Amino acid sequence: MSNIQSAPETLMMGYGYKPELSEGAVKCPIFQTSTFVFKTAEDGKAFFEMAHGKPGHEGQEMGLIYSRINNPDMEILEERLKLWDGGEAAAAFSSGMSAIATSLVSFLKPGDVLLFSNPIYGGTHKFIHLMLHNWGVTSIGFNASDSKEDIIKLLEANNAGGKLSMIYAETPANPTNDLIDIEMCSEIAALYSTPGKKVLVAIDNTYMGPLWQHPLKHGADIVLYSATKYIGGHSDLIAGAAIGSKEIIKAIKKSRTVFGTIIDPHTSWLLMRSLETLKIRMEAAAANAEKVAAYLLQHPKIEKVYYLGYTKKNNPGQVAILEKQYLSNGAMLSFDVKGGEKEAFTFLNNLKHIKLAVSLGGTESLAEHPFSMTHADEPDEEKNRLGLTQKMVRLSVGIENPDDLVRDIEQALEAI
Repeated sequence: MSNIQSAPETLMMGYGYKPELSEGAVKCPIFQTSTFVFKTAEDGKAFFEMAHGKPGHEGQEMGLIYSRINNPDMEILEERLKLWDGGEAAAAFSSGMSAIATSLVSFLKPGDVLLFSNPIYGGTHKFIHLMLHNWGVTSIGFNASDSKEDIIKLLEANNAGGKLSMIYAETPANPTNDLIDIEMCSEIAALYSTPGKKVLVAIDNTYMGPLWQHPLKHGADIVLYSATKYIGGHSDLIAGAAIGSKEIIKAIKKSRTVFGTIIDPHTSWLLMRSLETLKIRMEAAAANAEKVAAYLLQHPKIEKVYYLGYTKKNNPGQVAILEKQYLSNGAMLSFDVKGGEKEAFTFLNNLKHIKLAVSLGGTESLAEHPFSMTHADEPDEEKNRLGLTQKMVRLSVGIENPDDLVRDIEQALEAI
């Protein structure tokens, strides 16, 4: 049976790795080196020409040069990452933000317009409004509740249609779990594309991980991840990834080499290890999240639960998106405690098993206060407008015993 016919979780055990090249080691070793020896000077010349995209080497395979350009651990990791989303190629990065920033600046230039969804991760929000703004890129935000017609009117009102270069969306939104229709974004991108310039659609898929949503299948051009989260899954590394066509990833890798935002060999090795258990970890977390959400929904001190399983209750208009795009309700949820910051902080300060920390997608459950932590840099009025208030708590559900998680939440709520 060929590799192509196998499921991704099966391929994670050895895809792209040849034991005979590493003394027969069953697992890929860590190639902890900064540089690689060329067999001949001619090889060195050819490899650098290929690395810089010079013609004359079509069909040839570029050898190893320098770990800011390529490394065996990174290359095997990238071969495995692309399988989950059905992409042609992948690029691995030193962090989620380096993946996002490097990908965006690879295709945006001064005078361009970036259309982005609200709300988004705080770090991305700052990059868009500070760095891209300083580089002459105009950014226009839209909401999950906006229709295709609303978004087109927004672009036309800002005289931005002809300058649109990329649509960037985070779906589900962090931390409200609002959904964005990726096919709708693709249709808008096609409307403003020209024969000489394709408007790209980039999707931050961190909240769903590679298992529960596949944006490329719905018309996206680039899928972005903070691999720190579900892909890494153990809260012990920082990494990012971009997945797409060979042409798009080639352009992103060119920028990555210049910026030096490449992943290191040891982190690549750790991610290969984590990918072997990705499916069982994510499925266990999703099962736990369903039980935790059900408990929160009936608690008298909880005002609202933001969970994909309750989309019909919270956002009936987004049910069609949920059914079309998502393979699970996921393991991320937020909830509003009755009261405000004081009550939210009291809850957080009384947790025992669940850790008070930012990040998500790890084996352990984590809780945080988005208003004052992950989204602290965003204007208060903007956060309140989007429903991201001081009474909201975000919970990343891990793989502990679900009864222990419910008991921990119960005793923390009793302290309010």
